[in-house]
Amino acid sequence: MAKSRSYRYRVVDVFTTQPFEGNALAVFPDSSGIDDGTMQRIARELNLSETTFVAPATRPDCVAQVRIFTPAREMIFAGHPTVGTSFVLLEEGMVPKNCERFSLEEKIGAVPIRVEPGERPVIWLSTPAIRYGKTYDRQLCAQVLGLDVKELLEITPQYLSAGNPTIFMGVREKAAVDRASLDLPGLRALKGGDEEPMCAFVFAPTAEGAYSRMFAPEYGIAEDPATGSSTGPLASFMIKQGLISGAAGTRFVSEQGTKMGRRSILHVQIRGEKGADGIDVGGYVTALSEATMKF
Repeated sequence: MAKSRSYRYRVVDVFTTQPFEGNALAVFPDSSGIDDGTMQRIARELNLSETTFVAPATRPDCVAQVRIFTPAREMIFAGHPTVGTSFVLLEEGMVPKNCERFSLEEKIGAVPIRVEPGERPVIWLSTPAIRYGKTYDRQLCAQVLGLDVKELLEITPQYLSAGNPTIFMGVREKAAVDRASLDLPGLRALKGGDEEPMCAFVFAPTAEGAYSRMFAPEYGIAEDPATGSSTGPLASFMIKQGLISGAAGTRFVSEQGTKMGRRSILHVQIRGEKGADGIDVGGYVTALSEATMKF
């Protein structure tokens, strides 16, 4: 019988200063010896939105390699795992605590990280290149969300991706965001014949920025409390639609996960006019627990 192995992991809540809010993440600081299939099984066992596995970087411009798994599949990039793993690397001393800039190696490439110092640091990621895709019928979007088309903004829903393809649908009020729902059959009806896995992001403009929810049944996530990978594209989409300022230095927040009892605050900063120099997404991280898994 094979000898069991032990792996230590940390659980942190990302995009919050409060335990049990934000988006929970499990981080394995040393994943040496864990094969791909076992990583997927661990992610399914823990059943959080994502679980990350840290290994030595294979490229000189990065401090570590990070593999990201939902309960159903591996991701090439994800926001809350990037921010949460950065926090753990700093806490574990795998990155010097006074280091304000470094990069993580993910499947999408090198992801730049910036640490805004303070009593509780804000950890920022630079959103990868944002790609615009097809648009979607407003009436169909309203139907699959269980809303009246009059509740949607007079803007055309659209596909954007910074690594995770997402359909963005704007509504007029926060109450409509809270009433919206989207299951797997609804998402497939919206996608039509597209086979690429997608997420669905519903938002309402607010004085602070946006109030949001995100559904990802094809990733094994009924609803995600905080989606950093979709928040940069959200900012780009809102700028394009004239819903927020595209002036260099603009900052706003997206509140997500509140309806499901996991309130998350995602900070956004626009670098350059209309994000020409990039769109950063950041937030606080709260350490929650530490455990050992044996298998």
